[in-house]
Amino acid sequence: MKASELRIKSLDEVKGELKELLRAQFAMRMQIATQQSTKVDQLGKVRKDIARARTIIGEKAKQL
Repeated sequence: MKASELRIKSLDEVKGELKELLRAQFAMRMQIATQQSTKVDQLGKVRKDIARARTIIGEKAKQL
């Protein structure tokens, strides 16, 4: 997800998106640990999306 897409959303929507990304990250970590998935590169993409979401939340919190 691009940062510009997150900036359009409200703070609550971004927090919801972050929650979903964290769940996805946990699920991916468990799949990789149990060798059910070999898509290790997807984990890095999710981590970057989490960082983007947290950055946008910080920016929006400063605006309030």
